[in-house]
Amino acid sequence: MKKNILILALFFTSVSYAQQPHWLGMSENKRFFVTQDGKPFFWLGDTGWLLFIKCNREETLHYLDIRKQQGFNVIQVMVLHTLSAKTVYGAGAIESNDVSTPIVTAGNNINEPGAYDYWDHVEWVVQEAAKRGIYMALVPVWGSNVKEGKVSAAQATIYGKFLAERFKNYSNIIWLNGGDIMGSDHKEVWEALGKTIKKYDARHLMTYHPRGRYTSSDWFLNESWLDFNMFQSGHRKYAQDTSSLEKHRFGEDNWKYVVNDYALKPTKPTLDGEPSYEHIPEGLHDSLNRRWNAADIRRYAYWSVFAGAAGFTYGDNAVMQFHTMGEKGGAYGVRENWKDDIYAPGAQQMHFLKSLMLSKDYFSRIPAQQIVLNNSGKQYEYLLATKGKDYAMVYTFIGKNFSIDASKLDFKANKAKWFKPADGSIQNAKFKKKGNILSFNPPGKKERGNDWVLIIEN
Repeated sequence: MKKNILILALFFTSVSYAQQPHWLGMSENKRFFVTQDGKPFFWLGDTGWLLFIKCNREETLHYLDIRKQQGFNVIQVMVLHTLSAKTVYGAGAIESNDVSTPIVTAGNNINEPGAYDYWDHVEWVVQEAAKRGIYMALVPVWGSNVKEGKVSAAQATIYGKFLAERFKNYSNIIWLNGGDIMGSDHKEVWEALGKTIKKYDARHLMTYHPRGRYTSSDWFLNESWLDFNMFQSGHRKYAQDTSSLEKHRFGEDNWKYVVNDYALKPTKPTLDGEPSYEHIPEGLHDSLNRRWNAADIRRYAYWSVFAGAAGFTYGDNAVMQFHTMGEKGGAYGVRENWKDDIYAPGAQQMHFLKSLMLSKDYFSRIPAQQIVLNNSGKQYEYLLATKGKDYAMVYTFIGKNFSIDASKLDFKANKAKWFKPADGSIQNAKFKKKGNILSFNPPGKKERGNDWVLIIEN
């Protein structure tokens, strides 16, 4: 019997791996992503920033397999973390730290000396991700290299054409221009990359990955190469968000970025491409600070999606840099091994959000703050609501009591359930009714991390 189960599991695995991802586009209302066959695509990303330079083939497959099992469908990766980037096999990416001169060798056989170059390795990872239905969101060159004046617009134009022509036929590519940097910092380089890649690769979606506490719409909303917006809510807690030089002072309220982008024209999808990472110190740089945990990450995810985001990107401190305990150069006070932390609680809970969103009529979903009464609480007290055809949802991070106005649902509220983001479990929700006012009391006591989603259905 066990042998038959194993054979069946292997069969389904091989079938899944044989399917190539669909090309991605925009929904009719320009709020969401959609596959070429018209199905909704909920972006559930992971930041595997250093995958190309830190992992060999075996480790790469392990990472992709685990993330696939956990429901992730997008991996955000730096193509060039630094201009001296090399694979673990010793192959350099570019000559003389010049992005316009990629090192390309004849052949791509890993067992043939000198044949398997940097770009062969990147392409191999893209191919393996495609087998698993995973999209690779590629950052051409990390922003620090541009900020330091190491990349000119002319070089970026040549490099952009190379990237576009090399990867334009893979359906599972998404371009992330920028890389943790303000768009106004050497804007001519980002414009050159964006326009050039789009010129030679018009089919793939593209956005801009900004510096923390900024959104791509701050600089590039009207650019034709920017298909959707991405913001980086960042890693600071409320008390740390004190910089007067930064445009957005939202603290941990990442839902405010969504509200900002949602109101802009032209209409484009938006999402949090880098919130606080699991197991990273609050504020990044002081390793003695409290570490962000799974509950915090769930809050960022549900807050932003219920506010109208088209998806969410998760991150883990050890995994994003593929840190192995004992190695030198670990950043941000990392103290975990990536092969262990790939199973961190938050990583295993993110798929519940994706499943919840896809379980309902997807394209009718809109923000619905108007249904929540007396929602004046600040910070963790704040409730986020969304609704669609014949359903509505309200997220509370601390399990607080609240009431809704049923007259604003656009359907008759016949059923109510509690959904637990930590494990995906569902239980019936009791409520008090007074006219059109429905009052709810979430399970458990009121405290940080006792988060629940109220689901109201026709």
